[in-house]
Amino acid sequence: MAKHDKIVATEARFPLDKLVLSPLNPRQTVAEQDVIDLAESIWAAGLIQSIAGLANADGSAEIVAGGRRLRALHYLAEKHPDIAKTRPDLATPMVMLAPDAETAEAWANMENVARRDLHPAEEIRAYGKMEAKGANAAAIARAFAVGEKHVYRRLALAHLPEPVLNALHANEISLSAAAAFTVSNDEKATLEVLELVRGTNCSDHQIKRALKPDSVRNTDRRVIYVTEEGYDEAGGRKSADLFSEQTFFDDVALLDELFAAKLDEAVKTLQAEGWKWVARHDDSYLSSYSHGLEKHGCVYPESGDLTEEQGERYNELAELAEAEVLDRDGEAELEALQAILDGIYTDDQRAHAGLFVYVDNNGSQCVSGAMVKPEDKKAAIDAGVLRKSMHSSAEDAPKSPISQKLRDDLNRVERGARQHAALRVPDLLIDLLAYQLSHEMHWKGPFGISTSCVPNWPSTQADGYAPDERLTSNPPREMWEVKDLGASFRAFRKKGAEHARGELVRFLASQFKGGDEKLEVMVSKITKPNTREVWTPTAANFFGRIGGPYMVEIWRDLLELAEDHPTVTSFAKLKKGEKAAKLEALFVQSELRGALQLTEAQIARIDAWLPEGME
Repeated sequence: MAKHDKIVATEARFPLDKLVLSPLNPRQTVAEQDVIDLAESIWAAGLIQSIAGLANADGSAEIVAGGRRLRALHYLAEKHPDIAKTRPDLATPMVMLAPDAETAEAWANMENVARRDLHPAEEIRAYGKMEAKGANAAAIARAFAVGEKHVYRRLALAHLPEPVLNALHANEISLSAAAAFTVSNDEKATLEVLELVRGTNCSDHQIKRALKPDSVRNTDRRVIYVTEEGYDEAGGRKSADLFSEQTFFDDVALLDELFAAKLDEAVKTLQAEGWKWVARHDDSYLSSYSHGLEKHGCVYPESGDLTEEQGERYNELAELAEAEVLDRDGEAELEALQAILDGIYTDDQRAHAGLFVYVDNNGSQCVSGAMVKPEDKKAAIDAGVLRKSMHSSAEDAPKSPISQKLRDDLNRVERGARQHAALRVPDLLIDLLAYQLSHEMHWKGPFGISTSCVPNWPSTQADGYAPDERLTSNPPREMWEVKDLGASFRAFRKKGAEHARGELVRFLASQFKGGDEKLEVMVSKITKPNTREVWTPTAANFFGRIGGPYMVEIWRDLLELAEDHPTVTSFAKLKKGEKAAKLEALFVQSELRGALQLTEAQIARIDAWLPEGME
């Protein structure tokens, strides 16, 4: 067994006047305000993070890790002369002692090894105590050397009932589970749910649903349609999820009442336009077969034509809409021109037909096409509003001289003629392909091709991974709501051949699977892929997902150290999470590389390193 495998650190209390900063301590200079902020934190919450050093024969100790904390303690002793009586724990702080100078030097080089990381529950309580004494988030952040955003997220948990924080400290619930409890303002309900989930694997969503069983979220279509402002004006109660930025609407009955009232108002507005009937439809979609509408007759508006000037303006506005830079006035103008193309219903059509009004899953008000009820069909046909169905009966419908099989063949001939003509305009075909690949048109696509997903994104953590954004951003634009694909394509094509080519390149790259082994090798020789160009190992995406022994092996190999080297043995004693964080820092933090005095060759080795099996 190596010498350092037998190291056992001890702890002892020392009077402050017996503690001095070791020359080995890396924090030789510290900003005065940082010391003051940390002193306030220690005075409020105690010395939660230990200091470490080496004892001298004269009863003193030199601090090698925790220099900022030592300065803060000396500052408090000067500010409070009676500290020995009022705060003996701070007047004689506990020091973790290294057994020899070699170990102390190793601790000094790594600085944080001897520091006990705060448990989230301790951190929450410490921040809460400082806040209660008047410290703001910025002061707390400086005191604990963390970001203000981190402080705000911890302070959001500081007012949870004490049993919830106790359960967190005992690791009976996770930090994210504790955060889920912030949606509740009912302590009794909170404690009841806590007992149900303590020590279980309940998800955050399940906890929130248990705390708010009768509430709906701000993503609910009823909320979007009514609007939060309308709900507030009606006196509705709300509660917030501070961590997912969601709002819970607790008065569901009131929300339903407001939703129905607004939809009824829309019905009245349309009814005033002269329709025979307008009906409110409470579902989020309208389907002929699931809602029994297949027996209704359909009436179509009489389409109109745009003037040459209007056509040019329509194309201009459609191009802006395609680029998603059209303002509200432009949207209204485009909608008016689109209405001309879509056509209008005549007074006679309105007199015999009606509409359904409903709200879709996105909270948008929708209106069906004009329909004639079964009992009104005869009158609509007599008025020339509705065509007589070709499928009314065998007697009414004359038999076609063309069989279905022949009709299918004729349809194929027509399609062949269109394909033949398209060959004369190859640029149009390329533009159409790029357009289809960059717009999700479902069955409406001009080409009979389909694309399958070629996975290029980790199924869990993806931090540290950054391929070209063209592979991960700008997914195909959803075209469910686009009424005129022709106009949309015209706007797309106006962007030019370079844009179409860019869309093709992006989507073809995302579809690349490699082919057979020989083809993939040939392509790799040309493209020269480099995994580390897009991926950096981190605690989340790699190190936290492997075993401790493997992490020790990686640490030793990268630093080219012997198994019994102090840097290796100290690293081996860390907890798994600490090991992962330390390895991540080795890859992404130049400060640690400098502290370890790495050579250029070692840095190059780290920058090129890949796990086993990767290339």
